[in-house]
Order: sequence, then structure tokens, then C-alpha cells
Amino acid sequence: MRHADGPLLSIDVTDRTARGVDITEDCERFIGGRGLGTKLAYDRIPIDADPFGPENRLYFTIGPMQSSAMSFTGRMNATSLSPLTDGLASSNAGGYTSRPMARTGYSAVEFVGKSEDLLAVHVSDDGVSFEAVPQLREATVSETGEYMRETHGIGENKLIVTGPAGENLVRYASIVTSGSRVFGRGGLGAVLGSKNVKAISFDGHAETAVDLGDVRDEVNHRARTYDHEMKRSGTNSVTALSSERNALPTENFQRQSYEEGIDGIDGDAVAEKKHETGTCSACAFACKVPTRDEETGIETDGPEHETAMSFGSNVLVDDVVSVMKSNELCDQLGLDTISAGNSIAAYLEADGGFGDDERIHELIEQIAYREGVGDRLAEGVDRIHDELGVENWTVKGMEMPSHDGRELHGQGLSYATANLGADHMYARFYSYEYPLLPSEEAVPSHGLEGKPAKLIERENQMALNDSGILCQFSFYVTEARYEAAFDADYEDLLEVGARTIEYERRFNNRRGFDRRDDQLPYDLPDFASALDEYYELRGWNEDGTVPAIDS
Repeated sequence: MRHADGPLLSIDVTDRTARGVDITEDCERFIGGRGLGTKLAYDRIPIDADPFGPENRLYFTIGPMQSSAMSFTGRMNATSLSPLTDGLASSNAGGYTSRPMARTGYSAVEFVGKSEDLLAVHVSDDGVSFEAVPQLREATVSETGEYMRETHGIGENKLIVTGPAGENLVRYASIVTSGSRVFGRGGLGAVLGSKNVKAISFDGHAETAVDLGDVRDEVNHRARTYDHEMKRSGTNSVTALSSERNALPTENFQRQSYEEGIDGIDGDAVAEKKHETGTCSACAFACKVPTRDEETGIETDGPEHETAMSFGSNVLVDDVVSVMKSNELCDQLGLDTISAGNSIAAYLEADGGFGDDERIHELIEQIAYREGVGDRLAEGVDRIHDELGVENWTVKGMEMPSHDGRELHGQGLSYATANLGADHMYARFYSYEYPLLPSEEAVPSHGLEGKPAKLIERENQMALNDSGILCQFSFYVTEARYEAAFDADYEDLLEVGARTIEYERRFNNRRGFDRRDDQLPYDLPDFASALDEYYELRGWNEDGTVPAIDS
């Protein structure tokens, strides 16, 4: 089985030391990426760690595909103990930084400890250097990138940054790479901020080429020539359909369709603002949507569908330029757009002000700097909903995405079972229920009969993708191409995905998670029996714990 090849680089920012650790066996069993990050976290993060404490560890990992030149492989993974959920979180980001990391020769880079000074950490195949950067305190992502470029000649495509939100320990702070690509969910930017690390650069000259032969050529050709709607408007191509299907959270989840405002924030609205083609490293699919509004001068990357929900329908904003500004503010300040938008939506329901663009943008900045009411909103909906007097629209403490499970019942079940919490990419079950796939693969949106088995297959597949690492929108990588690319039987590859999910679950079990956490903020028919079936098919206990794990 083809896997990541290289040691773990363990960096202790307390005493500014770095050492290599042999992780060959873990790479062989978990391929790389999310699987490898999960195994390292399971072995090396103390059971009773504080997410903001020096004992917590943050992992950046790549897989074997980052040493190829195949489309859909310009991605990397981050894993840590989440300050938002208090469980394990892995987040995946595109862009260009995965290739420079691969050229350092390391499969994984670990950060532990806490620095007294604000640091930039420079990682290369020649070693690690530490730079005190007090002048970058609360600098935005672009300001940090400009400093690195002017001072060191380091471009944003070799750079990972935490914004002011991470420094201020906002529980859903993101990590930004390549200027605007984001490790979004779970608050990993706050973990990096708690360690007083502002920026990380990667560079090197290690030989990492992986020849995938015909598979690479076939996938690249298909990615380049296929006329998919995502090439025009990104994931926002599904926004109008989501509203039409009654699956678009609106007015802080009080409604499920935004009929009166959807034309202002849907895929067509975004496509009108697109000003150039965007992509990730070595990818011919080019589904990114750099946008610009000539009148205001606002430029951003997107917004994607989830942001059109969280800063559009869910706060009753029907102007794509306003959503673009919210998106850009979050990217510059280092905030997950889903959690930030939904936290603001909860506040607006309690205090009034839906549709007030200026107030929404002010709240984004207040959250990032923990000023005024932003200090409360920075804690996330799960911790403040009682105080606000609104419903707790979270799972495991993570704010709900779009693709509303009240309409797409299999997607709802997926939100409940996902070890990360309410994450739409954990299984992408919504694809079968809209559907976004050929009709013969579709399943009814209502009801849970037969769905647990399909959900398990999808979870395993997505965990495999995140370990490879392949983009979750790699539509054209068939089972045969998986086998050729990874040099393994497809069922064996899916077992890597299943093993990854079991280690995530075991990690969370040690933190006190069980069936009580696999719940939704709404009722679904036959949900309890579907959850029983899911556990039984996984070989887990009825209380949602793993009885044993293959170590």
C-alpha cells in the first residue's frame, strides 16, 4: 500500500527544539493525512489535556498523493484536541502549501508546548529556525504574509498563519494557508494561538516524486475537460437547490428556505463577481472562485455554499457583496465562517438585527478581538445559547452546517455520528439525498431505512480521501483508480478509513464522549433504531463506545 514516507518532526516551542521521530509503522497502517494525524494524536496527546494547554499537540500531515502531480491532491491535514468540542478535530485545507511541506521530507510536523514570545517557525529539510515576531501581534493574515515576503522572500504559498482570532483564543478560530485557504472547523487556529505561534513556513528540496502513471493522466484529463458547474461558481452552485429542497438553514434555523433572498446569494450571484480562475496545487479542475466587486473594491475567494448560508440566509442577508465582505473578514482575521456566522445568527435572534450588514461585519471584528459582545460570541453557540435564550444548534458543540438534516435525514444521521461534530464533509451524505449524483445512486431524502450501512461506507471513503490525501470533490477517481494510485485493494483501503474513524472514536471515548453526544437538536423518525444499527454494523457498543481497538 502506497503511503506517506518520512519521519515526524516534533517541535517544542517552549524550549525551541526540534527532533525527528520514526513513524514508519504508523505511515504504513494509516497512509498519511487525517489517519496519520489521528494515530499520532491518540498516542501522544494526554487524556486529560487542556485544549489551550502546552500539553496539547497540533499535527500537520500529508499523504502520498502530495508527492504526485495528479489533480485533486493539493491538500494537507491538521489534527488536534479541539477547544470548541473538547474532542478530536481534523481539518483539511487546499491551496499550495502541501507541496512545500512534502519537500521538507517529513510526513508529519508536531507542535507542542507554549512559547513566551510570539513566534514564526521556519521548517525546511535543513532544519528548523525560530523567529520572534512581536511586531506581528494581532496582524491580519495578509499583513503577516506581506511581512514574510518582504523580510524573508517567503510567499504565501509556503505559509501557514493564525490570525488575531487564534491569538485571542476564539474557540472556532481557523488556520489560513496560501493566503485564503482554511483549516476551518474545530478551532485549530486557537490551538496554534495558544502556543504563541503566529506563522509556519515550509520549504525544502527533498526528492518526493511519486509516479502514478496512467492514473494521473486520466484523472488530469477528466478534471481539465469536464464542464462541471463548480468550475463556474464553486460549491455555491448548490445553494439555490438547497433552498428549493427546503434544506437551507434560514433566520437562525427557524426556517429552511430563503425564497425571498436566494437570488442575491446563489451560484449565479457569485459567478457574476468571479474575476479570474482559481485552483489548488497541480489541479486542473479549477473550482475556486476568486471574486471582486468593482464598486466597493472588495475581493475574496468565494464565498462558498456554507458561507452563503451562515452569512447569507441564516442572518437574512440577500446581498452577495455583503457575504463576500463577511468571508474576507473571516479569512483575514482567522475565523471559521460557519461557526462565526451561526454564532452571530444566534445573537441576532436574541437581540434583533437580522439583515443588518454593518452590524454583522462589526460583530465579526468584535469576535476576533474578543471585544464587547464579541467576547461571549467567541465561545460558540453551545456555550452561550442558554444565556441568549435560543436553541442550541450544534452537535458535540460544533455549529451546524447547511444541508439541513430535518429535510435530508441521512445527512442528519451523519451529523450525529461524526466524531468531529456537525460536519457536512465527514460523509457528504447529502450528495445522495438532493441528489447531486446520477439518479440510480440517489436515495430518498426522508427516512433512515438502509442508510446506516451506506453512511458507514461514505464515512470510510471520506476518511480514506483525507488520509491520501485526495480532495473530497475528486469525482473521477474510481475504485480501480484508487487501487492503482495507492497500490492496494479497494477494500483494504476502506479499512484504513474505518480504522481512522475507530481511533477518533476511541480518543473521544477517553474524553468522556458516548451515545449521549451522538444526538441532534431536532427529532428524526426512527433515529434511535438507526443509531443502534450504525453501532452494530461498526461493531461498537450500544452506548457509542468502541469495545476494543486494533493497536
